[in-house]
Amino acid sequence: MLDKSVLEIEVAVANQSREMETDTISKNESSLKNLMSRGNFLRKSSFVLLVASVIFCVLLFVGCGGGETPRFLLIDNEDNKKKFENEITSNKQHIDVVEPEPEDEPEPENQKLIIENLINIHDLDNTFFVDMKYATTDNFTGVVLYDGLEDAFLQPDVALMLVEAHRYLKSLHPELRLLIYDAARPLSVQRIMWDRVKDTPYHRYVANPDRLSLHNFGAAVDLTITDTLGHPLDMGTPFDHFGRAAGINDEDGLIRQGLITKQHAQYRQLLRQVMSFAGFRPIAGEWWHFNACSLNEAKQRYTLIEDF
Repeated sequence: MLDKSVLEIEVAVANQSREMETDTISKNESSLKNLMSRGNFLRKSSFVLLVASVIFCVLLFVGCGGGETPRFLLIDNEDNKKKFENEITSNKQHIDVVEPEPEDEPEPENQKLIIENLINIHDLDNTFFVDMKYATTDNFTGVVLYDGLEDAFLQPDVALMLVEAHRYLKSLHPELRLLIYDAARPLSVQRIMWDRVKDTPYHRYVANPDRLSLHNFGAAVDLTITDTLGHPLDMGTPFDHFGRAAGINDEDGLIRQGLITKQHAQYRQLLRQVMSFAGFRPIAGEWWHFNACSLNEAKQRYTLIEDF
């Protein structure tokens, strides 16, 4: 009986040993597989690095002139340095240098007005039409007074008022726009205008430069109404008309006298409506002229524009 028990114990121990060996072998196989996998990865990585190195060398070889020693290795003595510098100088002679186009500079008049801190109305609203009459010969003097000035400049707050008037007009009549004939005007031009009329019956239509005009501060504007194509509405007289028909105090009388029509009067009233809405004030003798403030207020708020 004892021998049998001992035999059974020995068998059990042997079985347990085989199981442990099997587990150990399995673990070792798993570890070996991991090591092999890592080895494959390292071999692949090494291969990729090798290929990349070869490609880099080929590119370097080609970029350096197809087999020549790289340029940066040639400069190892004074002779090679001078040779390299001469080659660079020679190559520069074959390079076409394209100078950048110079930016358009403002016209001299525009530049002066910008310095005076005035605002180009188109910078606030590009739907205005502008036809600066004194930049052409189509004015009462018959000569160009604003050489090169094609934009309307105003004091910043006055420009904002005008934008408000324009917006109001378009809200009432989307098919209409404002057309500016004159805005900021230097005192030097005011003197030329005065010299043309001071000894004529028309002197009352031009401000004496000694007394100044709101135009000379960028606080007045001459304008009319147009359609969306810029065609002015007929106000009964052209801009700068010297005569009773340009006045606004007795338009009913002008209609009765046949100097203007009811349609002319209605267009003028619409112009005054939108300009008054924004705070502008008309003057009696010129349907096109509007002031942003009084002359005394302008003297206190703004700088006089002496010249372009």
